[in-house]
Amino acid sequence: MKSKHYIMLMAMPLMTVACQKQQQSTGLNAADMDTTVAAGTDFYQYACGGWMAANPLKAEYSRYGSFDRLTENTTEQLQGLILDIASRQNPEGSDAEKIAAMYNSAMDSVSLNKQGIYPIEEELRRIKACTERDQLFRLYANMQVDGVGGLFGLYIDADIKDSKNNLVHIYSSGLLMGEKEYYIDTDSATTAIRDAYKAYMTDRFLRCAVAADSTAAEAQANAVFELEHRLAQATRSAAEMRDPERNYNRMSLDSLCNAFSGIDWKVYFAQQGMREIKAVSVGQPETLHEVEAIWNETPVGVLQDYISWQLINAASSYLNDEMRAADFAFYGKVMSGKEEDRPRWKRAVASVESALGEAVGKLYAEKYFPAEAKERMVQLVRNLQIALGERIDAQEWMSDSTKAVAHDKLNAFIVKVGYPDKWKDYSAMELGRNYWENIKAARRWAHYDMINRKLNKPVDNTEWYMYPQTVNAYYNPTTNEICFPAGILQPPFFDMQADDAFNYGAIGVVIGHEMTHGFDDQGAKYDKDGNLRQWWTAEDTQRFEERTHVMRDFFNSIVVLPASGADPELHGNGQLTLGENMADHGGLMVAFQAFKNATKDHPLETRDGFTPEQRFFLAYAGVWAGNIRDEEIRRRTKSDPHALGRWRVNGALPHIDAWYEAFGITEQDPMFVPKEQRVSIW
Repeated sequence: MKSKHYIMLMAMPLMTVACQKQQQSTGLNAADMDTTVAAGTDFYQYACGGWMAANPLKAEYSRYGSFDRLTENTTEQLQGLILDIASRQNPEGSDAEKIAAMYNSAMDSVSLNKQGIYPIEEELRRIKACTERDQLFRLYANMQVDGVGGLFGLYIDADIKDSKNNLVHIYSSGLLMGEKEYYIDTDSATTAIRDAYKAYMTDRFLRCAVAADSTAAEAQANAVFELEHRLAQATRSAAEMRDPERNYNRMSLDSLCNAFSGIDWKVYFAQQGMREIKAVSVGQPETLHEVEAIWNETPVGVLQDYISWQLINAASSYLNDEMRAADFAFYGKVMSGKEEDRPRWKRAVASVESALGEAVGKLYAEKYFPAEAKERMVQLVRNLQIALGERIDAQEWMSDSTKAVAHDKLNAFIVKVGYPDKWKDYSAMELGRNYWENIKAARRWAHYDMINRKLNKPVDNTEWYMYPQTVNAYYNPTTNEICFPAGILQPPFFDMQADDAFNYGAIGVVIGHEMTHGFDDQGAKYDKDGNLRQWWTAEDTQRFEERTHVMRDFFNSIVVLPASGADPELHGNGQLTLGENMADHGGLMVAFQAFKNATKDHPLETRDGFTPEQRFFLAYAGVWAGNIRDEEIRRRTKSDPHALGRWRVNGALPHIDAWYEAFGITEQDPMFVPKEQRVSIW
């Protein structure tokens, strides 16, 4: 889950949720299990095997799990809300009118297919007409406002060393296969993806008349690929990008202009609509220096083709069926293994969400998120906070001085549940009937909204970084906030009809996970006010890192894909997933303690053959039930800071003593890890 946090909650007297209902269900479905497998042999299969058999991968998915099934349900609910709006006359300028305009333009396949690539032809001509480097740079900078990518990008958010104020952040970008490994790894699977990427680019250059003929198209595609390859070599890996200190390089505008003089920053910021910039942070200076060299050394014709390629990629999903199909054939099939594209209506709903997420979210929260769900969730959060405080006090490796500051940070958590207290104002967004123009208009609105709200202004702690309907949660270190949107507060994460064994094992671990992000290998570097600074003692930091190395090495040893042909077996990325794995570990430890606290005066009974403790861990495993394609395993292992679902269960539970006790796991079981080799942090 994404890292992000809200309202100051001091430790309160523990209140149990257990006795709210005497006849609550277990929340579990025995059919989701596969009891032909022993719990200590493969707990993931034991807990989720029935679910996986009953929910095979759908053609449109590269991974289909509990998250995806709930997201599908939410998408159907959103479609119902949107269809109701789109089918009627709405007040001019209203959010409803904008929702209808975006949805209807996305669904109008007749117009889209009739237009073909017409919506981007004028933009492609403008790129080709810019024969001077400076002229091309102005156009390139302006196109970024419409969401067309480039060699680097920017956003405005909290200054991580002055968290009450916003700062302009410049970051590396420009790789259309996402991660640098796709450009440099030499295994046959990655090489085949590179070949398919160049073939796709060649075909699109010919289709969009960027090239005169097939020979020219291939040459131009190869030149653009070499530009991306050069950029990839200077780009940090996803694991390297996890170092916040290294990603922070604050400087004045004059210093930026002097240090990176190969880029005309005054022109760039003017085209972005940004003036009176006082300071910036350059996330990856070495990459930006390479961008300078690429921009000034590469022939203008290749730069034109690169920007054209960025435009084609940005627009393909919003043009005719042929352009969308070609885009899906590479990004969907080749890179992720999907067999079938999402239906048009789902893509249309996604576009409405992307453009007007809070407008739709307000409707969603009003209809689908009852007040009592929020009340119970807030109580769960309070109980988890108390339990995390107890876990902090119990740690022998942490000094008293560090514990005191950790408690200060815990008590300063901002907690957001359900939906924001104030909603975004979309009145300045202007939409019409052309799908691609609507997408650009929404992106322009978001860009200028960011500037108007954030440039040279203090941080607004009431801002939400997810929509209410999102099936996810986050911790934000710079505001020290945890957020749980309404979308995730449904089964299998949260069930108003289920008992505490289920809810603490499912949403309780999610809550604990997000809280623990405040103390993982990255979150621990931020203080209670969200500033990046060292607040641990040097000795505590050393002991903490020694323990995290156990987790990193354990996940590095996991084989996520067996050897195939000449390619060796693929292992997990313990460094990239370290923060999320630590948050899973902390979430389990904290949620289990909170569960025991909440039920100590009203113990739950064994039901359906399972003790309350066993039901806790079964509920946790059920959150990660799912099936996944090999292509997606490979993609996520290169890029995703989260471990794969199977290993968020089979990799996490062998380090939890209570799991051994609940299921009687012994050294005779394959999943057994000796006590001295287990992670010991929380």
